[in-house]
Amino acid sequence: MSNVIASAAAFKDIPTTTLADLLGREQVMDIGIRPLWPSMPRVAGPAFTVRCPPGDNLMLHAAIYRAEPGSVVVVESGDVDYALAGGNVCAVAQRRGITAFVADGVIRDLTEVRDMGFPVFARGVIPIPGTKSAVEPHNVDVRCGGVKVRAGDIVVADEEGVVAVPADRREEVLAAALTKLAKEERETLDAWEEAHRVKIDAILAEKGFGN
Repeated sequence: MSNVIASAAAFKDIPTTTLADLLGREQVMDIGIRPLWPSMPRVAGPAFTVRCPPGDNLMLHAAIYRAEPGSVVVVESGDVDYALAGGNVCAVAQRRGITAFVADGVIRDLTEVRDMGFPVFARGVIPIPGTKSAVEPHNVDVRCGGVKVRAGDIVVADEEGVVAVPADRREEVLAAALTKLAKEERETLDAWEEAHRVKIDAILAEKGFGN
């Protein structure tokens, strides 16, 4: 996993919009998975996957001691009625080098989490904590925000959204993203506008839309 974490660092420079253009809707989490505090920096890292059944958060709490530094802990949660984590859990995760939480659920103690600057992408907040009784295996396939995530997939999250890059396509997608960004960097707005107008006019003409 250490090599994966090292190679995942390159994805911190890739916007999720670029990755979404390359990977399509299937790898982009739904709009409910969002940054819980403003101006959150882009994060990227290999997924350490966790499954928590309704009302229970045991396996997320266990994950902060088992995920390698640099990991993004991705959680499939059974509900949004009980918090998966709070300020202390996020503080320990941050101290142990975990990059972020991406959770299909909710947390609490948002003020503490925001003040410490720990990135959490989730569905929201609720003050009541979950219980700790259900044991589930770590690093099995999970579904988060409608996306299937496998352990080791590269998760990239920023203010635009969250994208899961399949581990077996990591190098291919990174190369394509860097090429796309370099091309966009060279293109002026005038050139983009000209090409865009030609494209839009062609589509409108094909569909019988007159001036």
